[in-house]
Amino acid sequence: MGFGTGDPSSLMRELLQITGGCAVIDGGLATELEAHGADLNDPLWSARCLIDSPHLIRKVHLDYLEAGANIIISASYQATIQGFESRGFSTHESEALLRRSVEIACEAREIFLKGYSKGSCDANENKLISTQPPILVAASIGSYGAFLADGSEYSGDYGEAITKESLKDFHRRRFQVLAESGADLIAFETIPNKIEAQAYAELLEESNINIPAWFAFNSKDGVCTVSGDSIIECASIADSCNKVIAAGINCTPPRFIHGLILLIRKVTEKPILIYPNSGETYDGSKKEWVASTGVSDEGFVSYIKRWQEAGASLIGGCCRTTPDTIRAISRTLFHEHGTPETSIA
Repeated sequence: MGFGTGDPSSLMRELLQITGGCAVIDGGLATELEAHGADLNDPLWSARCLIDSPHLIRKVHLDYLEAGANIIISASYQATIQGFESRGFSTHESEALLRRSVEIACEAREIFLKGYSKGSCDANENKLISTQPPILVAASIGSYGAFLADGSEYSGDYGEAITKESLKDFHRRRFQVLAESGADLIAFETIPNKIEAQAYAELLEESNINIPAWFAFNSKDGVCTVSGDSIIECASIADSCNKVIAAGINCTPPRFIHGLILLIRKVTEKPILIYPNSGETYDGSKKEWVASTGVSDEGFVSYIKRWQEAGASLIGGCCRTTPDTIRAISRTLFHEHGTPETSIA
């Protein structure tokens, strides 16, 4: 991107400066892949599409860019070397699939920017000037529970045999591959417990790779992570790691977000990111979402001003949110601040 100055924190600081203090993260990937006909009933979940339908991933990334996303997240949340190897791929092939997840996102960004550039040129001929904020590609790293594909990323219960060192060993090579894939940052997502946050922070600090990251935790009650660990303690881990440039919450019902932002703000001055799910409940045994307290796009967007006033500066959606959700977020944020939307439509 030619963006940033070598200081990891400058990446997010410069993006937020350009976008007027708020930026938009994309929405649910698996939700849209299924809407386009992908069968995700597989332990690899959305990562299965890296193998048999990468064009659908590219299409979803483009849909979110057109909707106004400033940051798109790669299809690597449930992509692990161990998971691919269990399907018969070699280590070399598994690592190539991880890199491919970022390449697809970068391809979508390039396609979008070419279209935006052409649109801007056409507009300038008519004396209209528009500005395209930077687009960042975040390489997703899901929790160990996501690899298990048993819903334990929604409980954080890995058993007594799993230690901080074993989690570091599990994630290390995957992190190295994604860090060198061309992504702008690493998104550690749906972190369910403190021990995995500690493992991630140590991997970042021990690494010679100078790539920034964000930590996104998931909460069950607006106070603790899904495992019962204190959100304040978890956010403090993110705050103490120099390579973590933002911290916050994902895949959590919207009704809990405001209180969580206030808790995180107590322990960090780093940008706070939030990308909640629709509020529906995931049944790990059936591997499906159960409609319960889900909210409409209008209901989702109604929270945004309050979230922003509480301190959130990066806002998007997670499971069961769509490009329509992200479009509504973008319009709400940027119309209020007079900042141009990213869409070329």
